[in-house]
Amino acid sequence: MPEIAVCKVGDVAPGSAIRVDKDGHRLAVVRIGNDWYAIADRCSHAEASLAEGEVWGDECEIECPKHGSAFSLKTGEALTLPATQPVPVYPVRVDGDNVMVRV
Repeated sequence: MPEIAVCKVGDVAPGSAIRVDKDGHRLAVVRIGNDWYAIADRCSHAEASLAEGEVWGDECEIECPKHGSAFSLKTGEALTLPATQPVPVYPVRVDGDNVMVRV
């Protein structure tokens, strides 16, 4: 799987997410403290942007802003209804100031 630079470390405030469209991939890049996550940026229930949802740091989850489904940032599992299908997650690493995602 190729690895792509999706943003700079300073682009994402701790406890938040940004949407990144890069090389045909639509991702929500999430920062919780010094931990980074990348998840497909489409809710499996209603195609809403997960990056626009609330990040729950203690639970390591993101909430869809459209209907409130929560997804695990670690596994992509849909944790609450109405979503029932998972979304893809991608490995992330920080290389200097670059946030790298393996897609």
